Amino acid sequence: MRILGIDTSNYTTSAAVYDTQTNEITQQKMLLPVKSGACGLRQSDAVFHHTVQLPKVLASLLTEHAPLPDVVCASYAPRRVEGSYMPCFLVGQGLAQSLHTVLDIPLFTVSHQEGHIAAALYSAGMLSCLDKPFFAFHISGGTTEALLVEPDETYLFRAACVARSLDLHAGQAVDRVGVMLGLDFPCGPQLDALAQESKRSFSVHPAMKGADCCLSGIENQCRNLQNANESPSDIARYCLESIRAALDAMLLQLFAKYGVLPVVFSGGVASNRLLRGYFSAQYGAHFAEPAFSADNAAGVAVLGALRMKGGV
Repeated sequence: MRILGIDTSNYTTSAAVYDTQTNEITQQKMLLPVKSGACGLRQSDAVFHHTVQLPKVLASLLTEHAPLPDVVCASYAPRRVEGSYMPCFLVGQGLAQSLHTVLDIPLFTVSHQEGHIAAALYSAGMLSCLDKPFFAFHISGGTTEALLVEPDETYLFRAACVARSLDLHAGQAVDRVGVMLGLDFPCGPQLDALAQESKRSFSVHPAMKGADCCLSGIENQCRNLQNANESPSDIARYCLESIRAALDAMLLQLFAKYGVLPVVFSGGVASNRLLRGYFSAQYGAHFAEPAFSADNAAGVAVLGALRMKGGV
């Protein structure tokens, strides 16, 4: 079967085709355009840009990879919890519903967060993890959460938030500091590259409340460093070290409460080299490859295949 996945997040218009025979995924993406110096988009603008971009993304994907899909799966909301809603996801969900009707093919919906988890597991060759409990960190501009993931008969797995940021998300901190340093939004890859130039080592004490973290102080600390004429590379390094220290403290609290379980990182911030290097070496954590870390429809397509098959 060929499963078409669609994801219309607040950052990227994404579509992917997953071929169950070859286990290969082909993706097409377009970032949403953001004005220079801005730190994001209003939902009305995001909906407009998805409406313009999604036909182009699908045309490129399906023209190159005929025939038409056998199944369509779309993200419908940020998370599978009551009240989780963003209008931008309606664009992809609406088109998926139309394809379901016109092509008479099965339709499934998943959350954006579930798609991130599945993309990370697929990329790491760890889809079998869905048969047992594990921790999944979803680190992005819209979410900074540690999830306890357990098998579920209806939706393949359920993800319960067991730790989170109480204020700013990690991706927001990255983008705010990046824009402050003159980088273009979204700033993740540029801030990562800038931090690699730093030779400094920072000892950061994260602000914690139990297993939850507070990240809003990072922007202020980085601004203080900028006012003290610290180099942009050192400021970038401090920002990412601060996020690493907070995530590390969260994970240690979770290990103490739930026991040591496998750990998977997903979300755009999880493509950062500093985070990948530290958590892989320290805990054997699994990371998605960069192409599957940022917002994408690959995990959505994989979940469509698993839902069609009835399990892992």
